[in-house]
Amino acid sequence: MKIGIVCPYTWDVPGGVQAHIRDLAEALLADGHEVSVITPAADDTPLPSYVTSAGRAVPVPYNGSVARLAFGFLSANRVRKWIREGRFDVLHVHEPAVPSLGVLACWVARGPTVATFHASYERSRAMSVAAPMLQSALEKINARIAVSDAARKTLVEHLGGDAVLIPNGVTVARYAEAAPLPGWGPDGNVIGFLGRMDEPRKGLPVLLEAFTKLVPERPGLRLLVAGPGDHDDVLDRVPKPYRDRIGLLGMVSEADKVRAYHSVDVFCAPNLGGESFGIVLTEAMSAGAPILASDIPAFRRVLGGGQAGALFTTGDAGALAAEAARLLDDPSRRAKLSDEARLAVRKYDWSTVARDVVRVYETVAHAETGVVEEIA
Repeated sequence: MKIGIVCPYTWDVPGGVQAHIRDLAEALLADGHEVSVITPAADDTPLPSYVTSAGRAVPVPYNGSVARLAFGFLSANRVRKWIREGRFDVLHVHEPAVPSLGVLACWVARGPTVATFHASYERSRAMSVAAPMLQSALEKINARIAVSDAARKTLVEHLGGDAVLIPNGVTVARYAEAAPLPGWGPDGNVIGFLGRMDEPRKGLPVLLEAFTKLVPERPGLRLLVAGPGDHDDVLDRVPKPYRDRIGLLGMVSEADKVRAYHSVDVFCAPNLGGESFGIVLTEAMSAGAPILASDIPAFRRVLGGGQAGALFTTGDAGALAAEAARLLDDPSRRAKLSDEARLAVRKYDWSTVARDVVRVYETVAHAETGVVEEIA
């Protein structure tokens, strides 16, 4: 099949939706499909051969984070040209309710169209105001996919309609084996975190508070932090005597991200909410990292209610510290969680997930005639 995939967020800044689209595209290509992705990106950004730039993105506050979106004449013209020249059998739009390329693509295209909904959020005034505009785009969609129960609930309650549930995927083999980063563990004393340091809902301040509680009694304890953000702001949250116990990697390459998962004894995901799935968990699970995560619904589901990773009360630094201490002191439990995680993550491998997505493509392609074209 010829498949066109629309990414709403800039390719320049890593994120769960971008990773999902990249891995889906590469899984489809590996299965023999023709795939093209269009995304916001600066024109000088190095892009894979299957990715087309729709122009530079603009940062916009969205869902407790800052989303980098593209919505303007330049982007609209590039989307129109991409659809006209692509003549896709199926158009796959991600996050069509986000004011970015997905809305533009739905407006200008006709033909078999699939949409995937990733986000979980509460209805806002902005969503209410935008609803009529979004409806005209959503009416073009022939089939809907939600990556989680939370994303499906958001769709049903806020936008109407329903969706088939197909979870986020992860390329398990990519994370399975790697050498630790130089100078790091696992050695029984390393806690790890990966995420945007300056995004409150990722929960790093909760982890830093817990680390501060733990470190006086644990002379060898260290914290490895990977992700973009202000290093000084992170260190300011920790007493000076303990700041040399924190390693701040900043933005890391894909290869170093995999190595980071293999450099820790406990991988911590202290997120406060706003997550509909938890791709960072499936990556860590693929690496076999023992996981300690906040007890938000999305994480609880991915971790099988605590079977494939330990859970603590969301936002409670004391509970995080207590559970981290128990894990650090119990190598056999860490080993059991690692084994359970590697087993549980298999159902999320792209070799399985991509086939489920293709079944949706085939359903809408057979129901519709012709190819995806722009509206004249």
